[in-house]
Amino acid sequence: MKKKEAVQRRLQQLRELINNHNYLYHVLDQPEISDGEFDGLMRELVKLEREYPELVTPDSPTRRVGGEPLPAFGTVSHKIPMLGLDNAFEPGDLEEFHRRIRRGTGLEDGAIEYACELKIDGLAVSLQYEEGRLVRGSTRGDGFTGEDITHNIKTIRQLPLSLPEKITVELRGEVYIADRDFAEVNRQRRQAGEAPFANPRNAAAGSVRQLDPRITAARRLKLFLYGLGEHDLALESHLELLEYLDRLKLPVNPNRALCRGIEEVKKYCLRWQEERRRLPYGIDGVVVKVNSLRLQRLLDYTARSPRWAIAFKYAPAEATTRVKGIQVSVGRTGAVTPVAILEPVALSGSTVGRASLHNEDVLAEKGVMIGDRVLIRKAGEIIPEIVGVLREERTGEEKAFTMPASCPSCGTRLHRLPGEVARRCLNPSCPAQLVERLVHFASRRAMAIEGLGPAAAALLWEKGLVEDLGDLYGLTREQLAILPRFKDRSIDNLLGAIAESKQQPLHRLLFGLGIRFVGERASRILAGQFLQLDRVAAAGKEELLAVPEIGPKIAAAVTAYFNNPSSHKLIEKFRRHGVNFTEPRSGRGGLPLEGEVFVFTGGLAGFTREEARRQVEERGGRVSSAVSRKTAYLVAGRDPGSKLKRAEELGLPILNEKEFVELLDG
Repeated sequence: MKKKEAVQRRLQQLRELINNHNYLYHVLDQPEISDGEFDGLMRELVKLEREYPELVTPDSPTRRVGGEPLPAFGTVSHKIPMLGLDNAFEPGDLEEFHRRIRRGTGLEDGAIEYACELKIDGLAVSLQYEEGRLVRGSTRGDGFTGEDITHNIKTIRQLPLSLPEKITVELRGEVYIADRDFAEVNRQRRQAGEAPFANPRNAAAGSVRQLDPRITAARRLKLFLYGLGEHDLALESHLELLEYLDRLKLPVNPNRALCRGIEEVKKYCLRWQEERRRLPYGIDGVVVKVNSLRLQRLLDYTARSPRWAIAFKYAPAEATTRVKGIQVSVGRTGAVTPVAILEPVALSGSTVGRASLHNEDVLAEKGVMIGDRVLIRKAGEIIPEIVGVLREERTGEEKAFTMPASCPSCGTRLHRLPGEVARRCLNPSCPAQLVERLVHFASRRAMAIEGLGPAAAALLWEKGLVEDLGDLYGLTREQLAILPRFKDRSIDNLLGAIAESKQQPLHRLLFGLGIRFVGERASRILAGQFLQLDRVAAAGKEELLAVPEIGPKIAAAVTAYFNNPSSHKLIEKFRRHGVNFTEPRSGRGGLPLEGEVFVFTGGLAGFTREEARRQVEERGGRVSSAVSRKTAYLVAGRDPGSKLKRAEELGLPILNEKEFVELLDG
């Protein structure tokens, strides 16, 4: 009993330490320990909770990500409606708002104090804490009924699952995604062949509304809290509320101000219209609120918005410029994209000289001609796009652009494949594609060759040092030394990274080859199934289709790639240079779970579902979402679902978490 009490005290201590370091890192951006030290605390917590599952609490840091994908979102009724705000678009609108406040309160100009805070461009959410524990998260919805997103809201690491005070309160805030993370999400989506999000707000909204919380967790969402729903807190002002939330270690935007009178409000709004460029996230205005909560109650609400608040909205940053020309760029898969070359223009803190037109259908829809005056803006304040053509300014000298019939890089005839919007160059030796393939091959998630970025890749091609991926492994110090911008240290680093990349496992090599439709997941599956590159290359279409999760598109792309003579030449070049062609084996001489199918149900204390999947796949097994006679093991965690009953009916082996760990350690 004494040991268990000691464990319980240590668990509580670990949870408090981890929560505090999460706050320091994710809210204050002031970490006090290294990532390794933080991981050590988490490992100790996971280990103890695994050994004493009865001591696991719902607000433990290990509960942030996990559980099965939801079949659908439930609904949540807002006891106090989540209403929108009236908008102001110019200083005169703010003055009219102030006059209404004076009429409603009977106060003179200087006697009214306003709280001003940045208007985050995200998704409004409601959070319910009961006795200090987070029990529910929901979207705004129609203002009266929203969707239950509790599983997803818990993945936001800024947000404490328990508070230092045992209060019951409904808090309201905005979920958003930082500019840097937005760019990374879109990079990953393009790489996976998915359409990029149009802007950070869409990315945040789409991430919050994922049925699988693991996807939400990977998006690195953030949150700022700014208001109250139902509560019984004794507070006098809005800024006092924000300070109180700050003391509870909840995420609150530090950029807020008390303004006395409307002139100070106008200055604050106009100041942030310029300064917003330096923020790491998007804002679309400033929210202005009467600071006194007593006056807020006096002013009350209209049917659709509070009378005591208004949003001063910034117009999207736009500029006009001229289209000097239209060029096409060739990506690593051969997709040819039209790009507008613009007269340089300042926009949202940078000079814009190019804007993608995506494909010829978009080009035709927008009707852009060379010489046109166009209106441009940055989608989500990041990506330049052409909003429209100023047709009334045409002089008759504008020229229509026609997509080329041949690749601008190698001259090969372009093809538009059935069901696709892009024209493609199908020549695997195309120089433009090669440069893009070099960059992809060297990327962190492929062969991880640090120092081989777009500029270096283009230089290697231009100087004739690299004609295919295999030539990287034949580069010498003497060759690199004659290149501009390559100094002794950068040469050493690049050659060292290239040498280290030879030891990467097969799944990274497969991904790095850039075979169409073969992303990271398919690369892992193929490597785990065949274990040798030569076996993947020799596999026929039927053999590939027999591999779980490999469909006709992937099978056709893989066979086409390895049947190409240039691919044979590349593989032999890799072989001569000693590039690893195998997937790691266990000490038993084979992958211990090779061919075994696992199904998970219920929550695991020591693993997120993605971590459990990775553990199985690294040992040669695979994870399925459905129980069948092919299932080797059902792993049952806390609160198992109907899969457990189905497994019992089929007489399948059922493992608890401890037995699952023992099998992994086998």
